[in-house]
Amino acid sequence: MAMRLGGQTTGDNMIVEHKRRALITGASSGIGKATALAFAKAGIDVALLSRSLPKLTAVAEAVQHAGVEAKAYAVDLSVVGEVQEKMQHIAQDFGNIDILVNNAGMAYTADLSETPLSDWQRVIDLNLTSVFECIKGVLPRMRVRGTGTIINVVSIAGKQAFPNWGAYCVSKAGLLALSQTLAQEERKHGIRVTALCPGSVNTELWDTETVHADFDRSNMLTPEIVAQSILYTALLPSGAVVNELTLMPSAGVL
Repeated sequence: MAMRLGGQTTGDNMIVEHKRRALITGASSGIGKATALAFAKAGIDVALLSRSLPKLTAVAEAVQHAGVEAKAYAVDLSVVGEVQEKMQHIAQDFGNIDILVNNAGMAYTADLSETPLSDWQRVIDLNLTSVFECIKGVLPRMRVRGTGTIINVVSIAGKQAFPNWGAYCVSKAGLLALSQTLAQEERKHGIRVTALCPGSVNTELWDTETVHADFDRSNMLTPEIVAQSILYTALLPSGAVVNELTLMPSAGVL
C-alpha cells in the first residue's frame, strides 16, 4: 500500500492530506473572528492574534467546538518594533503557518490638514508597517517549505481615495502596493499573495473613537461574507491564485 502524507508517499495505500494551519490577525471581532470560524468549519487549525486576550479566548473556544486546534496570542501590533519577533515565536509555538491572514487595522477620519503627525503615524504603523513585519515573521519558514498563502485585507480605499479618510486611504494604498510587490517576489518560492479589497463592512470599526462617519450600515457587507471570500481564496488549488479581489456590497454602497 502507498500512503501520501503532506505530498509524500509511504508504503500504504492510505492517503493523508496535510492539515493546514492559519494565523489570523485582528481575530477577536469582525472579519477576523468570522474568518476564524469559517476556517474552523473547513478543518483549518487557527492561531488567533489580537490585543484582547479575553475576547480571543472566547473566539478560540468557539473555534474548538468545530473540532480544530485554536490558540490565542495577545499581541499589540501597533508596537511595530516587536511584531516580527513575536510572529516568529508564534510560528514556533503553534507550528508552521500555511495561511497568513493580515486583517488587523484601524480606521481614521479627518481632513489631511487637520491630521496630527502622531495620528498619521499610528494609522500607517498599524495598517501598513505591522503587516510588513507580520509577513517577515512567517515568510522564511514558508520559503523553506516552498509553499504558503498570504491574504492581506486591504480595502476599496486602497484603490479609491475618499475625502476625510486621507491617512486611512494612504495606508491601504500602501498595503495594496506591498501585496502586489510581494506577490511578484515570492511566486518563485511557491508563495501566493492575495490583496482583498472589500467595500464597507458592518463591523465594530464604525464605532471606534477615531471614526466620525454617519453611514447606513444595513446595506454593508457582513463580516461573514468577507470571511467566505477569504476562505475561498485560501482553498484554491496550489496552481491558482487570486492576485486581487474587489468585493463590494450588491446594494451599491461603498
